[in-house]
Amino acid sequence: MARATVLVVDDEPNILRTVRTALRAEGYEVETAEDGAAALERLSTRSYDVVLLDVQLPKVGGLEVLQRARAQGLETPVVMMSGHGTIETAVQATRLGARDFLEKPLSTEKLLLTLGHALEVTALRGRVLALEKALGSTSALLGDGAAMRELRRVVARAASAVAPVLITGERGTGKELVARAIHEGSKRAKHEMEKLNCAAVPQELIESELFGHEAGAFTGAAKMRKGRFERASGSTLFLDEVGDMPAAMQAKLLRVLQEGEVERVGGSQTLKVDVRVVAATNRDLVADAAAGRFRADLYDRLNVVPIRVPALRERKEDIPALVEHFLPASCEANDRALKRLTQGALNLLLRYRFPGNVRELKNLVDRLVIVTEREVIDEDDLREALPPGSIEGATGGTGGRDGVYTPGTALKDMLDASERDLIMRSLEHHKGNATHAARDLGLERSHFYKKMRSLGIKRPGAADDEEEQA
Repeated sequence: MARATVLVVDDEPNILRTVRTALRAEGYEVETAEDGAAALERLSTRSYDVVLLDVQLPKVGGLEVLQRARAQGLETPVVMMSGHGTIETAVQATRLGARDFLEKPLSTEKLLLTLGHALEVTALRGRVLALEKALGSTSALLGDGAAMRELRRVVARAASAVAPVLITGERGTGKELVARAIHEGSKRAKHEMEKLNCAAVPQELIESELFGHEAGAFTGAAKMRKGRFERASGSTLFLDEVGDMPAAMQAKLLRVLQEGEVERVGGSQTLKVDVRVVAATNRDLVADAAAGRFRADLYDRLNVVPIRVPALRERKEDIPALVEHFLPASCEANDRALKRLTQGALNLLLRYRFPGNVRELKNLVDRLVIVTEREVIDEDDLREALPPGSIEGATGGTGGRDGVYTPGTALKDMLDASERDLIMRSLEHHKGNATHAARDLGLERSHFYKKMRSLGIKRPGAADDEEEQA
């Protein structure tokens, strides 16, 4: 089994020596860095299982190292340490993504315990990623409703092209997964896709992140560093939250897209790059451009291939497939026995609007898996997990408790919720017998099955092929 790797960052040689000795005695592979700039350089060139990072560092402070590393996509658990720690510092470190906070002088016993917990997080993330890979298709593209079939068709066509792509959609709809699907379906898939969250990088650092910098270009720039465009040459660069890019950078990004050339910060050499840009935003860039918040010419340049990811409430028929995808993965990741949702619980899910979209559904499944002790998750469990009054048709309206009028909800969604509820009640009354339920509702059996499929209802105990043949 490979040894766990730890990067220890501290400007005190005695602490580096002591920690290195203690960790190596426990079987860890240890590397060290004496300042923040060196730490960032190491983090850009290799991966570690855990990072032990001092708050007070020369050149680049520990909290800034943490912020920049997270902005660059680092998911490795980071444990902060300080001899002058305060509650405010610990809270700030936690908000920036630190896993834990240790006070100096370090206790070897507490240090080993903290690193052990951090390694458990790393191992768990690895198990989840492996499981997601084994399950195949990304959750953003799961579902066989009309909206998802159209999305997959557009993604396939976009993947075969080379023009810029602009992905729009609400938060949590899976825009990054759509971007990854475009990249993995393209001829550039042999190279890793680079990505940058434009909203997560401080304004003063975003130019360096995109275009790189020369040694000495600014304080802390000890060495030359390639930017995302250079590193993505021959591949795809995914610019998430591009609508939050500062105005000055919008002009520079436009020039790179037009010319295919970049200059590092502090440099004078022009570098040719071959990058396909895929951008994403949850903002209305047309409105932003009209208000002067986003360059109209940059919008036109990015929007060559527009892709809109539908909200989950627009494709509720896909919720059962998403639940089937998330549920076993969550049980595995959280060391729980395999659980299942009753049809009544699934019916409630279909009546919830999911303002957080697919991401909210995944988080909800995780919550249900963790807090539900039984192997069956029922309607009561779901009602406790959802915000009060959030189920369509559960309260209000002119129909009392069973009314489906919800202010601000489209008529089709309310009618679907009503039909879904009536069909489910009929199935429950006839103990899952679809033939009797169809007859009770005055529907042809084939039409009844078609209704069930379109509304995302699966008859309890029925095999897929049985329903398909009906």
